[in-house]
Amino acid sequence: MHSKTRTGYLFTFFAFLIWGLAPIYFKALGQTSALEILAHRIAWSVPVVILIMLAIKRPFPRNIFQDKKTLFTLFITASLISSNWLIFTWAVVNDRVLDTSLGYFINPLLTVALGIFVLKEKLDNWKLAALLLAIAGVSYRIIVMGGVPWISLSLATTFAIYGLLRKQVNIGPLQGLLVETLIVLPATAGYIIYLLANSQGAFLQGEVSISWLLVAGGIITTIPLALFAAGAKILPLNAVGFMQYLAPTITFFLAIFIFKEPFNQHLLISFGFIWLGLVVYTLGNFKKTDSN
Repeated sequence: MHSKTRTGYLFTFFAFLIWGLAPIYFKALGQTSALEILAHRIAWSVPVVILIMLAIKRPFPRNIFQDKKTLFTLFITASLISSNWLIFTWAVVNDRVLDTSLGYFINPLLTVALGIFVLKEKLDNWKLAALLLAIAGVSYRIIVMGGVPWISLSLATTFAIYGLLRKQVNIGPLQGLLVETLIVLPATAGYIIYLLANSQGAFLQGEVSISWLLVAGGIITTIPLALFAAGAKILPLNAVGFMQYLAPTITFFLAIFIFKEPFNQHLLISFGFIWLGLVVYTLGNFKKTDSN
């Protein structure tokens, strides 16, 4: 293996490792509300992104505010990724980590569905089988266990649409994240100031460690994204696609063995359909790569 390829695998591995272990960070914030965590995560991401861009010599997207079409798309993606982060954070602090894992297992299959129905991509037998298995898994969860797994579906949907829209704009991942966070920054900074002015919230109001953890939200958000962007530029797409299952797998084991969330036979069957769908989808990608 070439050293450059090895570096790509290391970058990508650590990106997904950080994302997979992220629930530990959110659990450490104790009783801090999900909305306050989100506000700090966005606010502190701005300086961290700028520092990373300066370190790796990425240019600031100077003309972005004149490109109204791109700016409008980034406004939508900023709303989507903020919603995704808020749902994820709320789920973790409310002991629903297992639902977040299911959501990010569903996400690649939902991305395939969007590619087929929105981008008119060709539906081969592998993708069809994978989608049917995913539908079976979600349907089993709804029919047998009762209730729609809204956390899982919301996470998968917001992130899949986010990825679809970001593919439509010609901007790098870090530059795009900077613009997205700048779009949402006035609202989040205003919320932080409001909490401080009314002596509410956790930041600078209680334990010093919690305040530092909130500041660290910017690092937790941007470092894995920078690692992923660097790794994805080096590795083939099928390698990146296969490694993306690392994060929800880690989260799955955290939920069961560390956070002790309930996991019964019905959940196993529901997850089993999704896992089998991912296996079929991955095999299809490898077959397609081999034939090319």
